[in-house]
Amino acid sequence: PYTAPAPSGVLRLPRLSRGGAQVALFLLAYLVYSGARYFTIGDLGDATANAHWIVDLEDTLSVGVESAVQTALTDTVWLWLLNHAYLGAQLVILPGALWFLHRKARSTYFTLRNTVLATWLLSIPVYGLFPVAPPRLADVGLVDTISSQTGFAMDSSLTTSFYNELAAVPSLHVGFAFAVGIALASATSNRWLKVLGHLWGPTVALAVVATGNHYVFDIAAGMVAAAIGYGLGALVAKGTRAVG
Repeated sequence: PYTAPAPSGVLRLPRLSRGGAQVALFLLAYLVYSGARYFTIGDLGDATANAHWIVDLEDTLSVGVESAVQTALTDTVWLWLLNHAYLGAQLVILPGALWFLHRKARSTYFTLRNTVLATWLLSIPVYGLFPVAPPRLADVGLVDTISSQTGFAMDSSLTTSFYNELAAVPSLHVGFAFAVGIALASATSNRWLKVLGHLWGPTVALAVVATGNHYVFDIAAGMVAAAIGYGLGALVAKGTRAVG
């Protein structure tokens, strides 16, 4: 059938490619997540009290290893590597993994994408209801190795304008690292790449403790949050397929 051409004065919006649409979706979701997390910033006194409650709980369970880990790694090349692993986990590895999977393993990409989006959504109320100061801010004997050894100031006014520094629980650094590692391992048949994928989660878990950014409690909470996010994402995907 004949379609009349649009008048020359009509504004045409550019059409996004599939990849461009996914990038736009993530940017929008991240802006919403960051804005919501910023508005859920808790009181430092409450966050510090919650941090000390976590420390007491870990001591009771004999899993409070944060200080021992940081002390053991101080002045070693391993701590330097872990500092940069912490910085790269969210800024480089997560988006890089999503880009790679979008090109090479589309179904795995959608699974990881849905997991990330759902985990962001469910973590926001936790940050507001249960603010927690990270070890480097809670006066529990740990130092901020990121700021002192990389030149990246974790607590500068510019840096903290982009994130809520009292949002230690759950540790999405760890939750997403395990999700990324599992996704990448499932998308390759190379044995060594599978091993590297499965090692990424434990590596980031060690990094967040060694750098003074999270407690063991936060690691467990991050893994639980990502697991629930995976479940929610799978339910949404199943419902979308059923409707379609």
